[in-house]
Amino acid sequence: MLRATKIIATLGPASENPEVLKEMIIAGVDVVRMNFSHGTIADHKARHDLVRSISAELGKEVGIMADLQGPKIRVGKFAENKIQLKEGADFILDVNCQLGNQERVGLDYKELPSDVQPNDRLLLNDGLVVLRVQSVKGGEILTRVEQGGPLSNNKGINRAGGGLTAPALTEKDIVDLDAAIAMGVDFLAISFPKDGTDMAYARKLADAASAKHKVGRVKTIAKVERAEAIETDALLSIIRESDGIMVARGDLAIEVGNPAVPALQKRMITLAREADKFTITATQMMESMINAPVPTRAEVSDVANAVLDGTDAVMLSAESAAGMYPVQTIKAMAEICVEAEKSDNVKLDTDFLDQTFTRIDQTIALGALFTAHHLNAKAIAALTDSGSTPIWMSRHNIHVPIYALTSKISTQRALSTYRNVIPLSLNYSKDRETALKEVESCLKKMGAVKEGDTVVLTSGEPMGEPGGTNTLKIIHVK
Repeated sequence: MLRATKIIATLGPASENPEVLKEMIIAGVDVVRMNFSHGTIADHKARHDLVRSISAELGKEVGIMADLQGPKIRVGKFAENKIQLKEGADFILDVNCQLGNQERVGLDYKELPSDVQPNDRLLLNDGLVVLRVQSVKGGEILTRVEQGGPLSNNKGINRAGGGLTAPALTEKDIVDLDAAIAMGVDFLAISFPKDGTDMAYARKLADAASAKHKVGRVKTIAKVERAEAIETDALLSIIRESDGIMVARGDLAIEVGNPAVPALQKRMITLAREADKFTITATQMMESMINAPVPTRAEVSDVANAVLDGTDAVMLSAESAAGMYPVQTIKAMAEICVEAEKSDNVKLDTDFLDQTFTRIDQTIALGALFTAHHLNAKAIAALTDSGSTPIWMSRHNIHVPIYALTSKISTQRALSTYRNVIPLSLNYSKDRETALKEVESCLKKMGAVKEGDTVVLTSGEPMGEPGGTNTLKIIHVK
């Protein structure tokens, strides 16, 4: 059984060796993530070029995501690099402090004193340290330690319940965005958007950079990780203004509490799929494999449940960036996805009952799903220029692989995040009958179909025009 769910792996010291990266792609990586919170633009350019080189060598196009840092609010540095805070102790967050000590530490976000008030809870170091705000005096936030623990240089700060006013795109992000698009990345992940306005602004900047550097349209991903972003109106506007969303469970859990996240994950995935947008589930999916060669049973269940929720992709962070077993982690994740997908509930008949289709290409796409399901087809083949047809198909569960055949490398890479879509390069003929023979030959050559199999194929007339899918054909392979 082919794997429908895509795997995204973060690049880092553990995965930038060419041989290791090659093994990771062979093991099943569909998209690589470059985390712009770490490293220089030159570092990311080198990694980008390495991925493109290895992809070309292996004959598998891998999507590349640039993940912008966003307004990560952090403490400053300590004179001794690290302190231990005890419950009940007083501690000051001071915008004017240069080097921290046991009593106070500086802030890289100078507006924080204006964003908090007495009785607010501040969560530091991924929630391991909790401070209760007592008062605010000028640039000082006086707090009392509610939950003690270690605190070291540049650890993050979240406010329980959200409400910080920091913009989603900082000056650094705008510079990084331009550089990422100049490189030719396929996806741009925006951190901490509050609503659709932040994503619309990111879209405007991305389109301007694409025009400036004369490259194709990059897909934008909203990382949903603020408490404000999960309010219904805000979430729907974020989904509307994005190509996809990431269920960024780390910072989100800190702001809304761990128990709320599983239900939010299901809700976000459902809403995004209904809007024809892709979803990525991220954070600590295989965390133990940073140091262990096998996952815990809880991690196996976590990945499987994300697949059963309908996520398009599952993502690795430190596991592939800094872990000891990046290749084994990808292999384990791939196996879990395949097993979980066997339980996918196919309910195409009821999916289409209350839907109204106004576009010809969308109607053909969904008609192909219905036909393939009832004829027990071996494959669905979509000749596509823009990628819209296979995207619509991918929003519904079906145990039939969708082969997206395109002459555009940019479309091939852009489809790398969509569930159950296998993007392939095919410079097909403008003549329809010749093109159909080329599709059949391509699928037979790769072992996807054999003589006697049924293939449902979608195409457009005239051939090769974006949004022109208007034909559905049933092929019996000879």
